[in-house]
Amino acid sequence: MTFPQESDPRVTGADPAAGSPASAPVGGAGRRINRLVWPLLAFAGLLVFNFLFTPGFFNVELRDGRLFGSLVDVLNRGAPVMLLAMGMTLVIATGGIDLSVGAVMAITGAVAAGLIARPDYSVVSAIDVGGSLFAIVALALAVSLAAGMWNGLLVALLDIQPIVATLILMVAGRGIAQLLTNGQIITFENPMFEYLGSGFLFRLPFSITIALAVFAVTLIGTRATALGLFVESVGNNPAASYYAGINARVVKIIAYAFCGVCAGIAGLIVTADIKGADANNAGMYLELDAILSVAIGGTSLAGGRFTLVGSLVGAMLIQTLTTTILTRGVPPAMTLVVKAAVVIAVCLLQSENSRAMLSKLSRRKAA
Repeated sequence: MTFPQESDPRVTGADPAAGSPASAPVGGAGRRINRLVWPLLAFAGLLVFNFLFTPGFFNVELRDGRLFGSLVDVLNRGAPVMLLAMGMTLVIATGGIDLSVGAVMAITGAVAAGLIARPDYSVVSAIDVGGSLFAIVALALAVSLAAGMWNGLLVALLDIQPIVATLILMVAGRGIAQLLTNGQIITFENPMFEYLGSGFLFRLPFSITIALAVFAVTLIGTRATALGLFVESVGNNPAASYYAGINARVVKIIAYAFCGVCAGIAGLIVTADIKGADANNAGMYLELDAILSVAIGGTSLAGGRFTLVGSLVGAMLIQTLTTTILTRGVPPAMTLVVKAAVVIAVCLLQSENSRAMLSKLSRRKAA
């Protein structure tokens, strides 16, 4: 029995008809850059559209030492989606998906609001943290971490399909949040906690700083350590990962746990911004925006290679599109339709098959 050598196309993945390996496209970094081209072009096109047809969209004012304007609002409102997209990227890279991030946001907000306001009808009111911001944030994020690990255990240890496992928490989690708030909106007054959602740092909303900090930590953790390689390996070829000595179950649990924490941070920002916990509406449909951001950014939903920068671009594209729709006065009933049309267009442009078909049609017309 003979084994394929390193130069064998079965190992390198090269196309024998393409010539020598030197003529092959550049690997990982090159492919990631190629995947970013279309989302960046779509994002640039959306900005050009607003520059031409939305008066004042690029106006940024400095008032009371703070920056205000549509662009700042896009970054501020897009911060929760960015956070969800970062966690969702790692989960999707392992070959999974998490539909429960919106519910986890609601649970985290309910816990934080309950610890601050301590209403009689809230279960968490029995816990006295003495108004400590650190304790409030730590306990709320611990709950989100537990929620993420729950999803990871269902997927990794019990081998439940990710869409089913996370759908359980998506439904039950919203109910848990309603139980924690007794079906009411818990309002509170806590300037230190409110700073997470409405404060400013370096003249920009503090939520932007949080999102960028989490992005930096995630990027370092996945590109400066072996974790990113393990995630891609598990998502691309679980069997090969197993024989290479990678514990796929641990990697998946870590990915889902991290996604839960990202959802928890997003939930804290939203709760602090509105100064209340709304279990019915907090994080509603944001799981879809997160998945779309990852898909638009170039990460394959089948798992494997991922791009955090692409997911960030996708989140910005989604939020810019939402802001554009609102500022242009599009009827609310048409909002989701317009968003879906843009997402489909970007995804089709990313598809090599779609581009090949368009190229054939253009050549036929030219002939």
